[in-house]
Amino acid sequence: MTKLSSIKKFLTLSPVAAAFAAVALSATFSMAHAQHSDKETKEDIQRHRAMAAAHENAAKCLEAGKKDEVCEKELQAACKGLAVGKYCGMKHVH
Repeated sequence: MTKLSSIKKFLTLSPVAAAFAAVALSATFSMAHAQHSDKETKEDIQRHRAMAAAHENAAKCLEAGKKDEVCEKELQAACKGLAVGKYCGMKHVH
């Protein structure tokens, strides 16, 4: 039996095992892709700190009695290029 026919027979006889193998392979590739270099990790840390500072400044803006719209615009300006979306990577209910 050739390797290809063995694989076909395995997949035909055991769909549960085939699904498990697919999930395992997918997880393996995801883990390999998710690993960052030291440089990328340091850049992520800097982005998180910059986003945290932007949110802290937004909180201080609101504490100072400024309108929500003003503080939101300041937050958007501070976060430009840092995070996805207009809420600097975070959104909460009002």
